[in-house]
Amino acid sequence: MAMGKRERKRQAEIWIATVDLPESKGHPFYGRLNQLLDKHGFDGFVEGLCARFYHETIGRPSIAPGVYFRMLLIGFFEGIDSERGIAWRCSDSLGLREFLGYDLTQMTPDHSSLSRTRQRIDVDTHREVFTWVLKVVAVSGLLRGKTVGIDATTLEANTAMRSIVRRDSGQSYDGFLTDLAKSSGIETPTREDLAKVDKTRKNKASNQDWYNPHDPDARITKMKDGTTHLAYKAEHAVDMEAGAVVAVTLQAADQGDTTTVHETLAAAGEQLLAVAQDPQTASRIDEQLLAEVVNDKGYHSGPMLKVLAKMEIRSYVSEPLRRGRRNWDGKEEEREAVNANRERIGSEYGKLLLRQRGELVERSFAHNYETGGMRRTYLRGRENILKRLLIHVGGFNLALVMRNLHGIGKPRQVQGGPSPAILAFISRVRRAIGRLRRLLTGQTTPESTFGLTLCFRLAA
Repeated sequence: MAMGKRERKRQAEIWIATVDLPESKGHPFYGRLNQLLDKHGFDGFVEGLCARFYHETIGRPSIAPGVYFRMLLIGFFEGIDSERGIAWRCSDSLGLREFLGYDLTQMTPDHSSLSRTRQRIDVDTHREVFTWVLKVVAVSGLLRGKTVGIDATTLEANTAMRSIVRRDSGQSYDGFLTDLAKSSGIETPTREDLAKVDKTRKNKASNQDWYNPHDPDARITKMKDGTTHLAYKAEHAVDMEAGAVVAVTLQAADQGDTTTVHETLAAAGEQLLAVAQDPQTASRIDEQLLAEVVNDKGYHSGPMLKVLAKMEIRSYVSEPLRRGRRNWDGKEEEREAVNANRERIGSEYGKLLLRQRGELVERSFAHNYETGGMRRTYLRGRENILKRLLIHVGGFNLALVMRNLHGIGKPRQVQGGPSPAILAFISRVRRAIGRLRRLLTGQTTPESTFGLTLCFRLAA
């Protein structure tokens, strides 16, 4: 065989026949994902949902709603953090062009069109699309709604600490330090002098005194790696059956877990109620919605446990190890709630739930923010970030359905390894074993073991 040599770039031809253009067979993962979306009528749903944001005659042709939401889903599946990166990836990939419905003669949407579409479609519409995805998860048998685990993580904001200003005077951070240095006797302070003055100050980064004018919703907070940044707080409510996220909220990063959990609980209740009221999904989920809540020790407090007890929700909240004697005078209801929670987390069932919470909730964080690329937000403002976050987490839920159907939850899993049919069979057997384990521990009802019996018959 003769060795081929790379040819120099020739002058581009003026006319190219359409039949001579390269064609792509498409990515197998995105082809299956399009089949799933078409099966459940995704395009018709979002077009009817977003019709009020479009005008029939005025303005230039806009992005179709189905294309817009698919591009945000690509951000999750490809792990792309910015809308500019999503737009570039879609224009560069033949497989993604086919997923969006564009051929080589058409221009894919640029990042400015994507951003303008996001600004015009409100948060409630994005939340309804998230609910639609949750119903698809329920139809696939991956949602029960009885036991929910809740936890939060921080997302770095798209703003710099050096841009913060005083809330009272609007003075910059460097200007404030310069005035402090001059008042201490340094007439012309250098950068080293400012660093020394700043090092000895107390409460030097308080959210009550400082804010960023470019993103007022961001809050100064300490990240898990010990660094201080402007950030947001994303809180997930995860179903303990297969790990589907039933609700996601975006909170101020300086608020405690016991404060933000109420909004997340309410959002989870609304989402599960919407699924339960749909005739197609009502029979797929548990009759007792949001009957149990599992949290880590950051959510442990007497008032919160008291509220959960009044709502007839069984709490499984880890208790801090070192806590002195408490004064329960006038707090009998709180004491009863705390003692009942302590008994539940000490049982075998409670220990099982706490282990599953650490696995399933942290897994949703890893897929959405580490490999999913949303640990640092490239948008500003709580509303803008929440819009993308809802569809991003919706992509995570779709990945669960794809993994259940085809054994592959992300496009990179197609590269090498066993065939999708084998992976899908292995996934179903694993779920059957998990259901058997929960049945033996009393977590699963006998009526839900039909899938278990079917899987073992297939295995035999």
